[in-house]
Amino acid sequence: MELHDVWFVLIAVLWTGYFFLEGFDFGIGILTRLLARDRPEKRVLINTIGPVWDGNEVWLLTAGGATFAAFPEWYATLFSGFYLPLLLILVCLIIRGVAFEYRAKRPEENWQRNWEQAIFWTSLLPAFLWGVAFGNIVRGVKIDADMEYAGTFFDLLNPYALLGGLVTLTLFTFHGAVFAALKTVGDIRVRARVLALKLGLVTAAVALVFLIWTQAHTGDASSFVAMVIAAVALVGAITAIRAGREGWSFALSGITIAASVAMLFLALFPDVMPSSLDPEWSLTVTNASSSPYTLKIMTWCAAIATPLVLLYQSWTYWVFRKRIGTQHIADAQHHTADAQHHTADTH
Repeated sequence: MELHDVWFVLIAVLWTGYFFLEGFDFGIGILTRLLARDRPEKRVLINTIGPVWDGNEVWLLTAGGATFAAFPEWYATLFSGFYLPLLLILVCLIIRGVAFEYRAKRPEENWQRNWEQAIFWTSLLPAFLWGVAFGNIVRGVKIDADMEYAGTFFDLLNPYALLGGLVTLTLFTFHGAVFAALKTVGDIRVRARVLALKLGLVTAAVALVFLIWTQAHTGDASSFVAMVIAAVALVGAITAIRAGREGWSFALSGITIAASVAMLFLALFPDVMPSSLDPEWSLTVTNASSSPYTLKIMTWCAAIATPLVLLYQSWTYWVFRKRIGTQHIADAQHHTADAQHHTADTH
């Protein structure tokens, strides 16, 4: 296997890690409106990802940096052709990070509500747009003989890509609901299970159509195996959450994401961006890659740094592994005590 093939696989792994980790982050942000009934419950949901959300985004930075260094032609064509949707994703991620940090800086109702609205929308839009972007990459876009994108923004809004956006949106929200059930206690945990079951059924219906369409369009035997794994894992995740086995359900929903990403990259290989104008103009792992010397240096750097990053993130998740509930929110305890005191006074 050549080094450019190795880096194609490594970039696929980085995107898998990003979608697995940031997927439930996005899902939790969306659930602040779909699941939480009041401000303490919103705080519980946000606190489930509070210690880890910024670390999860490191996978995106690494995937982008690896693409830039290993496949500069791919990076240049992708970020110029998909400029508007990727810019919108970047703006959402910036606002989302600010919202997490500033939401609790002031006690006013409007202040906190506005930042919570920002968390919802800046979680929903990237969850949808990532599916649209990868749907277009796999489907093929208008790339000319100069390796430049020759289409328009509206060419990206085709039925296949939009369906891909719905798949990532529903799958990430389901992943987040399972994570909420795994990390919370009390009534919110029960409601998260019920909502996860409903979301899982919707996700299964949408994802099945998309995966079959992908397999029929560009798939081969290896992508078919990945598709089967994704489908079986999703069914298993739905079955597990119905049985109240949140840990198994979360692991299986993660396998669903990993197998789905693997299927897309297997269907794509050896292309990195197929041209819908002429297959000869497609960007491949060969014509879009950096020099062998550059790839060799990158491989050594990755071999040293990657285990350290994985150990640190694993340690973070281990430290913050406990479940939380509204009883762990100081303001919620204060409001409950005030309410009980007021009830006692009226009697």
